[in-house]
Amino acid sequence: MAEKKTPRATSQRDAVEHIREGETFFVNLPIVGRVEIPRPDQLAYYGALAALAAFELIDWPVAVVIAAGHIMASNHHNKLLEELGEAMEAV
Repeated sequence: MAEKKTPRATSQRDAVEHIREGETFFVNLPIVGRVEIPRPDQLAYYGALAALAAFELIDWPVAVVIAAGHIMASNHHNKLLEELGEAMEAV
């Protein structure tokens, strides 16, 4: 059975998609191709980690593990928010 979409649900999905597009942007690199650039606050976080590792305040493996954990946590957070939004649309 096909699900009927209400105008409100469609506009909410469009708004979420518009916000996602505004948060990220892409750069086309010659050899690599299309690369997503993180938001400015995330760039500052990764830059601070790189600076700590460059000045040898923390080891490079530790900085990589922290960055990987941050990426996984933000992906999980975004997924949870998306699921919450879908649940709110269903109500």
